Amino acid sequence: MSNVVNLRGKQPDNEKITINLGFVDLGRIDLLVQEGFYSNRSDLIRTAIRKQLDAHEPDVSSTIDRHTMELGLRDYSVADLEAVRDAGEMLHVKVVGLARIAHDVTPELAKQTIGSINVLGALQASKEVKTALADRIS
Repeated sequence: MSNVVNLRGKQPDNEKITINLGFVDLGRIDLLVQEGFYSNRSDLIRTAIRKQLDAHEPDVSSTIDRHTMELGLRDYSVADLEAVRDAGEMLHVKVVGLARIAHDVTPELAKQTIGSINVLGALQASKEVKTALADRIS
């Protein structure tokens, strides 16, 4: 049984969103899929979104710099937060992408060390930590 992988607790690599499209746009997408330009509707939509994000890359970069935000994945472990606490500081989380607070971080440690959370994307943390920090999450 050494090749068994525990999937419990595995976090998804992406976030599902819902969009509303008009019937004509949807039909045009289906036509492109049918003709083999894209493998499915999601493929076309992901491609279109990436092209728009690439077109706005300078704007995104300058905004991230201006707001001193981190781009990508940012993990916060117990050790990270204990170091902040021991230094007598408060952490202000600013992430564009995914911010993860480790599952073993207690609500008490989170409240002692995290002054604010601003995540554009997704925040993953235990329900207890999210509840404890609810007034600090924007």
